[in-house]
Amino acid sequence: MNAKKIAVIGGGAAGMLAAGQAAKLGADVTLFERNSLLGKKLGITGKGRCNVTNNCTPEEFIKNITANGKFLYSAINRFSPADTMAFFESLGVPLKTERGNRVFPVSDNAVDIVLALKKFCLQNGVRIVTERVTDWMRNEDGTLAGIISEKQKHIGFDAFILCTGGVSYPITGSTGDGYRLAQSVGHTVKPPIPSLVGLTSDSEICAASMGLALKNVAIQVTDTMKKKVIYKDFGEMLFCHFGISGPMILSASAHLRPMEKDRYSISIDLKPALDMQTLDKRLLADFEKNKNRNFANAFDALLPAKLREPFIKLTRIAPEKKINAVTAEERRRVATLIKGLPVSVTGFRPITEAIVTSGGIAVKEIEPQTMRSKKMPNLYFAGEVMDLDAYTGGFNLQIAFATAYTAAIAASSDS
Repeated sequence: MNAKKIAVIGGGAAGMLAAGQAAKLGADVTLFERNSLLGKKLGITGKGRCNVTNNCTPEEFIKNITANGKFLYSAINRFSPADTMAFFESLGVPLKTERGNRVFPVSDNAVDIVLALKKFCLQNGVRIVTERVTDWMRNEDGTLAGIISEKQKHIGFDAFILCTGGVSYPITGSTGDGYRLAQSVGHTVKPPIPSLVGLTSDSEICAASMGLALKNVAIQVTDTMKKKVIYKDFGEMLFCHFGISGPMILSASAHLRPMEKDRYSISIDLKPALDMQTLDKRLLADFEKNKNRNFANAFDALLPAKLREPFIKLTRIAPEKKINAVTAEERRRVATLIKGLPVSVTGFRPITEAIVTSGGIAVKEIEPQTMRSKKMPNLYFAGEVMDLDAYTGGFNLQIAFATAYTAAIAASSDS
């Protein structure tokens, strides 16, 4: 019996797992990658450490999907985070679980994950072709027969798995090729927008506090148009030259849709462990201790150095005012700012800086149990090329692995 011939387009996280798994199941697999090296984007994820998955249940996983979570029920139950962890450890990559159930290689080196996936492909006989795919070749009945690269034509395939990613970090090869290839066979592509990306702000506090990282703070994001709180989180964030970033902000960015200047505001609780009453007692004690000093020196023990000057400006209390002259109303204003430091949002940073792309091939045109196209019977999809995205914490790579595994099984077995 002749082995089924499968072309996998895109040699990132999804592409390598799909190719290796299909080959492991007996298919004759060729993996096409436009770069000279596989896994270029994967190698820089997690600041070079690679947050490979999240050590959670499938149910918890779905709760962290921000777009089309229900579509992933079948895939995530077929290849769960636990399966991902077992997979990499079987390839000789020991893993560890850190805060927030984030899973990393013990080595803290993303290259180990890339090499493991490449090893998985090679040990199962996958052929690797470093050519950029530009178009399809068709059979007489309209189904896909082969592909055209920038160098030559490749024909004779029975099935195709498209794993080309989105348009974030284009220097790694994510340039939207998959969108164009999908559209050419009738698929709808939801316009890509950045997700898990820094937010721009014109708040003076951002520029003044540039480089300051805040830990153990809470944020609340409000849609001012709808007058509704749309996101809350606790953790870390960073003030940057352009505005704000860091884990909490990246996750918050996934909820800011549509992005419109000044539509969203972020409130930072600098002391989430203290309620207003407890905070007021703390302020009274600090003020009493420093009652003869200037107000500008009231926060030496309460706020980071970079934050003090812009914070004092927001209080509208003269810096040279003596602390013992601060009124109860002014003290309440100080407490309110500590519990809700306001930062305006003017937009996203460029999509080229986004960790993932929101948007992509409409999932309503894809079978969730198989990742097979409803437009083209021998075409399958995996990973970020689809309209799927999630919070930070390993969830987006898990989407790639689960959908790739699902597509590989279906493409290898479908008649």
